[in-house]
Amino acid sequence: MTAPLNPPPHERSAQDSWPPPGAGPGAHGSQTHEAEAPGSQQAEYAGHGWYGQDDGPGMRTEVREAGVVAVAVALGGVLLGVLWWWLAPHVPLVGDVVEGNWVVYLKDTEGEQAVGVDGTFTLLGLAFGVVSALVVFLLRRRGGVPLVVGLAVGGLLGSLLAWRVGVWLGPAEDVVAHAREVGRGVTFSAPLRLGAKGALLAWPFAALVLHLGLTALFGPRDPEPEFGHGPYEAPPAA
Repeated sequence: MTAPLNPPPHERSAQDSWPPPGAGPGAHGSQTHEAEAPGSQQAEYAGHGWYGQDDGPGMRTEVREAGVVAVAVALGGVLLGVLWWWLAPHVPLVGDVVEGNWVVYLKDTEGEQAVGVDGTFTLLGLAFGVVSALVVFLLRRRGGVPLVVGLAVGGLLGSLLAWRVGVWLGPAEDVVAHAREVGRGVTFSAPLRLGAKGALLAWPFAALVLHLGLTALFGPRDPEPEFGHGPYEAPPAA
């Protein structure tokens, strides 16, 4: 008794093809879907941003928006400078004549007004950083690296502008001439100075941290990638 021979290759195509003839129309539909995969996948994935085209604004648009944000935030430094000049404590000085020369002294050597000047600027900078980050996030929820950089640069420029505006609005910087003007032994206010230059970073630091946090919590989420070409149907049992 001899074993049956395998059918020739041309006779096996109908029996051994996948899916089997009884697998149903779903399996044939998956073959059609696979044949269309190269074109359909590219069109489908192009809108997700991780394959093909990006669904967000172009880099040129983001850079332009970042520049507008930086300028708008920096202009807020004028208001910060006015508030600093208005709210900062005054450092009292007094002038005297010693051997024919004018000498200026601190009236209260143990006073903490100078520390209060730096503290006022720091607190105002933090408040302006929170407000600017919140406004930028509400207007532009998508975020992006150029926008965050523009916000931080605008905060730093705003702090520098506020510092110079406050000094310009404050008392005269020539304390000897001011002492001569008011007279010997008369108390007058010292120029508005920022002793701790690190306070200039309060605004950009607060804006950067808050904006990144808001974007992480409430920003848009990227869609999950979709894989697969259709439902899988197992071949019928023999």
